[in-house]
Amino acid sequence: MNLTVTKDAAEWYKDELDLTSPTSIRFLPRYGFGGHIPGFSIAISNEDPVDMYHAFEISEITFFVENEDAWYFEDGHLKVQFDEKQHEATFSFEETSDN
Repeated sequence: MNLTVTKDAAEWYKDELDLTSPTSIRFLPRYGFGGHIPGFSIAISNEDPVDMYHAFEISEITFFVENEDAWYFEDGHLKVQFDEKQHEATFSFEETSDN
């Protein structure tokens, strides 16, 4: 798994969620649509890691995925960017082939 978050997206999370640094944001799967696995999408939670699978740190925020959620994110690259038109963070997931 790869995970990248742009500085603009990290700053948006700080403002939108009224976060104080340093802090952590967890990415996790939830029931929904629009994700790369049918029936699931990506959710966020402002919590500390317990059993971290992968992390990316920027702007004093640790963005991470827990081991229990690795099944959704493995074999891919999650990119989190700020969309100027929508004025919010957006997710893109690209399958990777490390085999």
